[in-house]
Amino acid sequence: MTDTASGGLADIIAARLTAALAPTHLEVINDSHHHSGHLGDDGTGESHWTVVVESPAFQGQSRVQRQRMVNTALADLLQARIHALAMKVRAPGE
Repeated sequence: MTDTASGGLADIIAARLTAALAPTHLEVINDSHHHSGHLGDDGTGESHWTVVVESPAFQGQSRVQRQRMVNTALADLLQARIHALAMKVRAPGE
């Protein structure tokens, strides 16, 4: 498992996705610096994220179902702390 960003919200995102999806590969990438001063930038440096998740839990699920699983794991963070979340979701071997 890879966790690209660390500290603060990155650790919370990684812990939530690990608990919910038991990923075989996980990257949590903080993209906030690309959006500094833009709409949704709350000044924390932790508003825009990309996650790359490979999980056996995604086997047999559509892309939309997989994204919903990620959204469910991060639901309260998406409401309060995450302005934008890009995701790449795949099952092992894809």
